Amino acid sequence: MDALDAALRLLDWIGIAAFAASGALVASRKQMDAVGFMLIACVTGFGGGTMRDLLLGRTPVFWLAHPELLAIAAAAALVVFFTAHLVESRFRALLWVDAVGMALYAVIGAEIALIAGADPWAAVLLGVVTATAGGILRDVICNELPLILRREIYITAAAAAAVTYVALRLAPLPRDVALVSGILIGFAIRAAAIARGWSLPAYKSRPARDYPDRR
Repeated sequence: MDALDAALRLLDWIGIAAFAASGALVASRKQMDAVGFMLIACVTGFGGGTMRDLLLGRTPVFWLAHPELLAIAAAAALVVFFTAHLVESRFRALLWVDAVGMALYAVIGAEIALIAGADPWAAVLLGVVTATAGGILRDVICNELPLILRREIYITAAAAAAVTYVALRLAPLPRDVALVSGILIGFAIRAAAIARGWSLPAYKSRPARDYPDRR
């Protein structure tokens, strides 16, 4: 394993830990027990990657081949279980750790899809799936409004990360440049959305038209 692959493996672990922690933070808001924390952490950490692998036909899915990932997710959940009460605003913390996981997973998901032979557009789509599906499952299970449906920019940031990575790889630029650029752009957009409340224009209702009766 070269230095870049080792760094990518570390980023993968960080992404899983970040998503697992975000899941555990939601579990803390729902006052679950330690087992509930670990369950929601694993659903969040592995949900997107599992869906990506199934869509690509990659079996066994990634976490079944690497049991150490389960240990990382469980450890992150337990850390949050014992420390969540120290966090003044757990929802704010959830937004930031989720942003880290989103940026990492959007790029990692796109890279795995490219390696598996997916077309560039499909690699971008699967990067977005990897970055968002786990969070959707987390919020649905915990009866929360999914983060992707809140006003702040979310999916757009994941798509920007994946598009940046894929475009730079096709340029072609070195893999490390594409990886770092995609992660930084995705996180920067999401961070700005959280800090400044950025959102895309929302639909505004308009008066309904009155149509004359047809006879």
